[in-house]
Amino acid sequence: MKYRCLVFDHDDTVVNSTATIHHPCFVEYLRRYYPGRDCSLEDYFRKNFAPGFLPMCREEYGMNDEELERESAFWREYVRDHIPVAYPGVREVMERHKAAGGLLCVVSHSYEDNIRRDYRANGLPEPDLVFGWEQPPERRKPEPWPLEEILRRCGLTPGELLMIDDLKPGYDMAAACGVDFAAVGWSNDIPEIERFMRENCRLYFKTVADFAAFLEG
Repeated sequence: MKYRCLVFDHDDTVVNSTATIHHPCFVEYLRRYYPGRDCSLEDYFRKNFAPGFLPMCREEYGMNDEELERESAFWREYVRDHIPVAYPGVREVMERHKAAGGLLCVVSHSYEDNIRRDYRANGLPEPDLVFGWEQPPERRKPEPWPLEEILRRCGLTPGELLMIDDLKPGYDMAAACGVDFAAVGWSNDIPEIERFMRENCRLYFKTVADFAAFLEG
């Protein structure tokens, strides 16, 4: 295998969740607490890419710490009853990797319990390690801690890991750790996101099939 450990982002990398769950949730939150404000799906993708979700909430909508806690609680309640669907072909990629003796980890901005629930609901292999939003801010991506912890716990070198993500925080985290990064673009067609990823990432995959073919060599 090319890499002993595949480290997956979750939302819009493994499951189709922004368009079907997270963006509708955010729009409903704005409708209730910020009447007259809106956020298109395209802008939601763009601003999650850069500057990121929390800076977007602070800068675009003026949310303070208390309001961010309220938004987070609203989101957790919403996603509890909404399960995203995995992209076709992702399960097969994971199963082949695990069958060959590889490790499968997750570093995401979703909570670990939701991630593991989504994996079970979609029949995906059980991840070996999951690091999600329940971590304190200094241990969430783009901070390098999650990848450093995977390296430490699994006894691996940076060259044995591949980080797979659709957004810039995953790219920044991988770069900080000297870990190879695979940018994936199957969740959206936002030109500036695709342009940044193609220009800055050695590996870019527009379809799950292309990514699977790369891993199979």
